[in-house]
Amino acid sequence: MRLLIITGISGAGKSLVIKHLEDMGFYCVDNLPPLLIHKFVEICIQSRGKIDKIAMVIDIRGGELFNDLFPELKALKDLGILYEILFMEASDNVLIKRYKESRRTHPLSPEGRILEGIKKEREILKEIKKQATYIIDSSNLTPRQLKEELINIFEYGKKFNGIIINIISFGFKHGIPIDCDLVFDVRFIPNPYYIESMRNQTGKNELVRDYVLGFDETQCFLIKLREMLDFLIPNYIKEGKSQLVIGIGCTGGQHRSVAISEALFSHLSKKGHRVVINHRDMIKK
Repeated sequence: MRLLIITGISGAGKSLVIKHLEDMGFYCVDNLPPLLIHKFVEICIQSRGKIDKIAMVIDIRGGELFNDLFPELKALKDLGILYEILFMEASDNVLIKRYKESRRTHPLSPEGRILEGIKKEREILKEIKKQATYIIDSSNLTPRQLKEELINIFEYGKKFNGIIINIISFGFKHGIPIDCDLVFDVRFIPNPYYIESMRNQTGKNELVRDYVLGFDETQCFLIKLREMLDFLIPNYIKEGKSQLVIGIGCTGGQHRSVAISEALFSHLSKKGHRVVINHRDMIKK
């Protein structure tokens, strides 16, 4: 039997995770009081294999009941029942935006500022986060990308190294993405915009890609960038970083940044990393 306990920050996507796991054959329970965990597991064991994959959401909506989680986890270990913990995370800016869009209040700050509730919740959850088997940061994941990540982990059994890498191509004239950890300016590469046959194309077009990647300066830059990231990423993982956002910027975000981002995406994917790519400004004028 596979037992998955889902927890994490409110607004980080736990409800969406439950929907996707149900599609994958998990028997899902939302907002279960921690004291009922081992009793519910015993019932599932008695089903004689009819319920062999269980996912349960345990979070701060239960108020003080959440404090019973750690004794229950110990009880599971004492009974010899194996479990995994999935912790859902997201940045403060993304969480605030989601709350405002949904017009919902934070469970720990129903009448106050959303950010205060988020800070309180992070403090309460910091210990369970340390025990998490998997940490998924949904800040830059679309629902489809989140589903793909869950399938990779819980269906295909792909190794999860604890970090999701987001590559964002952008145009400086539209502003730098505020959540980038690393930003690289590729405006030193000649701009395909000034060549008529490429002006209305994007960096995903073969002609534009070959043009951008054909310069010695571009190849030198990519070699140095790959070497740096190959050094940094294992160290970020070692320090427990769950998401790395890499911004690649050119003037408009249509040609050079797109081509370079695609090349970087290919390299990091071949290295076995979980990589998500987003061309933020590719279709903007």
